Amino acid sequence: MNVLTTPDGRYIIVRGRLWRAANPHLDPEQKQALTQALMEARRAVGLAMRRDDQASLSSARAAVNRTKIALGERGPVWWDDGAPDFNRRLIKNTPYAAWFARRHVSTDGQDSASGQP
Repeated sequence: MNVLTTPDGRYIIVRGRLWRAANPHLDPEQKQALTQALMEARRAVGLAMRRDDQASLSSARAAVNRTKIALGERGPVWWDDGAPDFNRRLIKNTPYAAWFARRHVSTDGQDSASGQP
């Protein structure tokens, strides 16, 4: 899967929105284990929703949150230069806006990531 990442590697871009990337300093085995745990927790969320089991849903969502924190996608930022966190913000409202506009507006005026004019 080809994911667009900001030049500093801190965020991935999905439909014009920044999402914090996993901590690149995690060792590959740890990242793989956490990614597998995240997928299991997400499957548990889906199962609990299908079963309308609120207790299991709460537990599964907590597992997703814990795993995303361990990956560095939530919680304290993994970088140490004091730069602010723009997680979940529209890229057009961040310092990455000009970079994104230069890189992703096609000749027909459509944003290649979101399909928006």
